[in-house]
Amino acid sequence: MTIRLYDTSARQIRDFTPLKPGCVSIYLCGATVQAAPHIGHIRSGLNFDILRRWFAYRGYEVTFVRNVTDIDDKIIQKAGEQHRPWWSIGYDNERAFDDGYRALGCLPPTYEPRATGHITEMVEMMRGLIERGHAYEADGSVYFDVRSWPAYLELSRQDLEEMRQPAEEGITGKRDPRDFAMWKATKPGEPDWETPWGRGRPGWHLECSAMAHKYLGSAFDIHGGGLDLVFPHHENEIAQAKAYGDDFAQYWLHNAWVTMSGEKMSKSLGNSVLVSEMVKRWRPIVLRYYLGTPHYRSTIEYSEEALREAESAFARIEGFVQRVVELAGGPVEPAAEVPPAFAEAMDDDLGVPQALAVVHNTVRQGNSALAADDKESAVARLAEVRAMLGVLGLDPLDAHWAGEGDRSDDLHGVVDSLVRLVLDQREAARARKDWATADAIRDQLKQSGLVIEDSPHGPRWSLGPR
Repeated sequence: MTIRLYDTSARQIRDFTPLKPGCVSIYLCGATVQAAPHIGHIRSGLNFDILRRWFAYRGYEVTFVRNVTDIDDKIIQKAGEQHRPWWSIGYDNERAFDDGYRALGCLPPTYEPRATGHITEMVEMMRGLIERGHAYEADGSVYFDVRSWPAYLELSRQDLEEMRQPAEEGITGKRDPRDFAMWKATKPGEPDWETPWGRGRPGWHLECSAMAHKYLGSAFDIHGGGLDLVFPHHENEIAQAKAYGDDFAQYWLHNAWVTMSGEKMSKSLGNSVLVSEMVKRWRPIVLRYYLGTPHYRSTIEYSEEALREAESAFARIEGFVQRVVELAGGPVEPAAEVPPAFAEAMDDDLGVPQALAVVHNTVRQGNSALAADDKESAVARLAEVRAMLGVLGLDPLDAHWAGEGDRSDDLHGVVDSLVRLVLDQREAARARKDWATADAIRDQLKQSGLVIEDSPHGPRWSLGPR
């Protein structure tokens, strides 16, 4: 068994070999909590949640760190615009991200450090870089000297001579305009902390280098994040960490964007779709299916039609699960192992689309067994389906989804009672061979968004596609 992953730094798929046998360490760049999350933000969490689950299925002990950037230019700007403390903005939005991750079934990270809780570690890293000649202080700020590190830009493979660093307003004293700020000198009204170089606040890139070092040591297996972080964030992380003396990440994985009309989903473009609003319109498990089942390196073009297709596809899986559970008279335990074709797809750079095809093929086999009244085969197929869905975080029988939505169980019970009452009327019409009335009742239910199936065990209903 060999897991293969596309390493951005190598520009190719590589066999994964952990630094410590039987263990996997992952650092994922998490939220900058300047605003509530849209589905593009949550996609990264979902992709790496599936990766983590797959490593766990393969028997690895996984340490998963996902940070929170709770101090940033945009957070400070929002605080000024809203006349609120900066930490209040960060706290509210951090909770919104937590709610989004939890709603879509992401497992909690092993550690979730906040940037403001690690100033001591940042100061220590800056001190070491200054001593090694890779950083310098100027006017109370601390900069990384990019020319001191010949391997700079090794991840994005840019040419330093052609690179133009965006100007940083109000920051002076750089030796080279491409040097980046590790620490920013204090400004009136902004939060600040004491350092040997004066009061100030962290630069974005320093935070992750320092926190990855603290929680995963000088070397760890995988560093992940969105494709937009390759430069400058991840590039600068590498330079800081390696110049400090760390081996840092052995593999770099980047997920693609969620786009609207061909553009990356972002708040600045006004094309974001907030998770808090989406879960009111779509079941969270359907949103997870939609965001988590394309390949992590493939762009997702957002559309309502695509979501409806995802809803219909998941409904086919869920309908099979429900039918077999009814036939078996109770839950069927997941199989101990997933089918070989599913495992092969997941081992090949987390090939979720190919793995999902195995899920749907197994569902078709199970439905054929149901049609043939082959209970044993149908139950066996459900056990396989549950094992695969568990890896993808999409098992509708999992305890997390059992309480999906506020009072969902109560609501389902009320609806079920009402539908059953109507179905009893339909059955009575069929018993007296009043086919016109029976068909009229079925059609009325269909217009209400319900699908009625007549089975050897009596009629059953499910929600139809939107």
